[in-house]
Amino acid sequence: MAPLFLQMLLVSFPFAFAGHDYGQALTKGILFFEAQRSGYLPSNQRVKWRADSGLHDGKASGVDLVGGYYDAGDNVKFGLPMAFTITMMSWSIVEYGKQMAANGELGHAMEAVKWGTDYLIKAHPHPYVLYGEVGDGNTDHFCWQRPEDMTTDRRAYKIDPSNPGSDLAGETAAAMAAASIVFRRSNPSYANELLTHAQQLFEFGDKYRGKYDSSITVAQKYYRSYSGYADELLWAAAWLYQATNNQHYLSYLGNNGQSLGGTGWSMTEFGWDAKYAGVQVLVAKMLMQGKGGRYASVFQQYQQKAEFFMCSCLGKGTKNIQKTPGGLLYRQPWNNMQFVTSASFLVTVYSDYLASAGKNLNCAAGSVSPSGLISFAKSQVDYILGDNPRATSYMVGYGNNYPRQVHHRGSSIVSIKVDSSFVSCRGGYATWFSRKGSDPNLLTGAIVGGPDAYDNFADERDNYEQTEPATYNNAPLIGLLARLSGGHGGYNQLLPGTQGGFLFYCLHVKVFGP
Repeated sequence: MAPLFLQMLLVSFPFAFAGHDYGQALTKGILFFEAQRSGYLPSNQRVKWRADSGLHDGKASGVDLVGGYYDAGDNVKFGLPMAFTITMMSWSIVEYGKQMAANGELGHAMEAVKWGTDYLIKAHPHPYVLYGEVGDGNTDHFCWQRPEDMTTDRRAYKIDPSNPGSDLAGETAAAMAAASIVFRRSNPSYANELLTHAQQLFEFGDKYRGKYDSSITVAQKYYRSYSGYADELLWAAAWLYQATNNQHYLSYLGNNGQSLGGTGWSMTEFGWDAKYAGVQVLVAKMLMQGKGGRYASVFQQYQQKAEFFMCSCLGKGTKNIQKTPGGLLYRQPWNNMQFVTSASFLVTVYSDYLASAGKNLNCAAGSVSPSGLISFAKSQVDYILGDNPRATSYMVGYGNNYPRQVHHRGSSIVSIKVDSSFVSCRGGYATWFSRKGSDPNLLTGAIVGGPDAYDNFADERDNYEQTEPATYNNAPLIGLLARLSGGHGGYNQLLPGTQGGFLFYCLHVKVFGP
């Protein structure tokens, strides 16, 4: 009877026993970043349907801003989400570089980080000047053009002491600091350069306080900083402490935890705008490493908030995050997947910190083991990859049933290498945006916005809430996929120096050698 029973189960739950190839998904998830590149593409570019673009960015302002990433399906370079993307890619590598290396993907992941940090270095030409946007959403959204053809306004926008942006400066500092850990062993001079920028940007953001979207007003409609800048200042300090071990940054977290909200905000989201949950997890790690010192009692308050977030995700807290009937974390109709990947990453690293410390998570509804947290994160990843009521993979190119009409200019318009005839601003809408067929170019690895609150999804190009991808959807996911692909290989997540220390010393010959 057993085989027959198994057959019945497989018919009822076709994905229950299928399992997923996390290594393959990791490869694809990193590849997506190559499709988002702006600037001069390198000779080892693997996404062949893309070509050089944005080659005059910054020129009108007398600064070289060529490079970086387009954040989503349009052609604007938004500084805040780009920097958050780099921070999360770096954190993914710091924690799970070992597993990425085992999959042969560590080099590609590090290249993806460096493509971003090379741009961030250019965007910070003076200690107290940071360019935070190239192009603007209004003129960009009026047009549907390949990046290679764009005729839209490419004005550059900056913050400085007269026009501050502590959130933008803080997130960019966090990105530079986190990336410096990634390159500490393989490229120490580059790591030092990143750290210098990070320290300058943190000082700039802390000294001249203000919200960046009050200075770069064109960002308000697209990436308004609803959470303010206090979370980014703490986030930057946390990453600078990880990167330098300098007590100044530890003291900053201890002395400003209350005034900047780190010990006060109980969060149920984590993303490009709201960093508190990420800060709380990093500070909890410091506490578990025994680094709290005279701030131990303050750091315990951070940790309580980190655990509030974990319990909310797991549905075992006092204020739980909504889930779809199929079990996906649900926050909002527009690009909900960004919150799923970011939250699941935090749950995963926290699980590993607890396991290293030999502790469980205590929630209002009971105790949860570290393996219980990992199981939850795995359920979210599996949903994304196809274990859901629609049996749809929300990673483009993974599995057989995935979105074909992605809301993305580059993938929806024939490659300039196939047809070099110019695609005009409005002509792109008439010819390419409105057509019902599959995209001519496969946007491999892209995580789209995802389903609604009831697990419904419409694969239509104009349904941008559900079919538009974003770099910050993928950045935390690559860490998750690396962790899941590595199985349960145990190594202590709380060792001083983190994996970003010993790991790259051991591996850089293998990854970057001849």
